[in-house]
Amino acid sequence: MGQMRVEGGAPEENLARAVEMIRDATCQHCEIIVLPECLDVGWTDPSARDLAEPIPGTRTELLSQAARDHGIHVAAGLTERATDNLFNAAVLFGPSGEILLHHRKINTLDIARDLYAVGDRLGVVVTPLGTIGLNICADNFPDSLAIGHVLARMGAQIIVAPSAWAVESDHDTERTPCRTSWVTSFRELARLYGIAIVGVSNVGWITGGPWKGRKCIGYSLAVGPDGAILAEGKCDVDAEELVVVDVPLRRPAAVGTDIAPMLRAKGYEGP
Repeated sequence: MGQMRVEGGAPEENLARAVEMIRDATCQHCEIIVLPECLDVGWTDPSARDLAEPIPGTRTELLSQAARDHGIHVAAGLTERATDNLFNAAVLFGPSGEILLHHRKINTLDIARDLYAVGDRLGVVVTPLGTIGLNICADNFPDSLAIGHVLARMGAQIIVAPSAWAVESDHDTERTPCRTSWVTSFRELARLYGIAIVGVSNVGWITGGPWKGRKCIGYSLAVGPDGAILAEGKCDVDAEELVVVDVPLRRPAAVGTDIAPMLRAKGYEGP
């Protein structure tokens, strides 16, 4: 879990940190690294209007080269320019540098819709590590778990989620833990499907956009297929760190039309 600092409007510096995180993860014998949301220019930073790039593009090529150089899977959030739209996007690279998945955030916050278009795709990919699903941050909100349900029904054994978990500038993490909603969401998907979830947030102050003055506080989180918390990043605006965790994966307990009765047996009453 590459809980890196992201500076608004500073893509070269941010990409350099990402490449360093990838290198450090390889030194720790990791097979995959998950990096934050919009790590190039920062989440909702207005510089995206001028600085966003296509996918594929020069930034994906830089990350692709790092994945290829170190033989590691890399999941990273980027700001994508596509014709007349900007998307809050994420890409999963294979260890040979190829793009395996390309996601665009679906559950965009109301404050962000002036900048980002709503995403238009969901997917999973079979890898030597297992079947991986990719989404972004609020795609895993408790009231938007339909996105995770679909990925699980597509066979995902693990969902990796680049994120930017932001709080008010005076938020006291000791009095009001920042973990509750994410633990709840991740554990619910784990309980129902036996899948693992890994969400990785950046750290640092938000210096532009509608939430200027708030802070991203890390607390990257890995939950195993039995719902246990496997690892947590530190929860602080300055808590830049690489968190290494072993994540066990399970084979899907059911597929296709066998999923609905399995969910009903677990007390799930949704569609």
